[in-house]
Amino acid sequence: MVFKVVVSDKEESHQIEFDDANKKIIGLSIGDDFDGGIIGLDGYDLKITGGSDKNGFTMRKDVFGSGRIKSLLTDGVGYKPKSKGTKRRKTVRGKTISDDIVQINTVVVSAGNKKIADILNTEDEEEE
Repeated sequence: MVFKVVVSDKEESHQIEFDDANKKIIGLSIGDDFDGGIIGLDGYDLKITGGSDKNGFTMRKDVFGSGRIKSLLTDGVGYKPKSKGTKRRKTVRGKTISDDIVQINTVVVSAGNKKIADILNTEDEEEE
């Protein structure tokens, strides 16, 4: 299974794909910190802020475990009501990363010596 890790650093965000051969990230939860060296960002510490599974269901911090549930939501991740007080039953994923998770959203807690763009060898396109 291939994970897509979205790393946000202030106003920049980078998408990194990596194979789950080193299963160190499976079992972590939303809010956990991990070493960026796992995904190739040596010197960086990252914090998990969310994600989604293979069917597009979002992860919520208040749902324990890694399974999917149907929950009655009033607002927050996974549901945006059109009027105040509206509730709806939606399917959401738990906060623990499992094999079914495809995308993981992270933010930089502490930066390393090099910029992320330099580590990933991405070139900024110049506007003409």
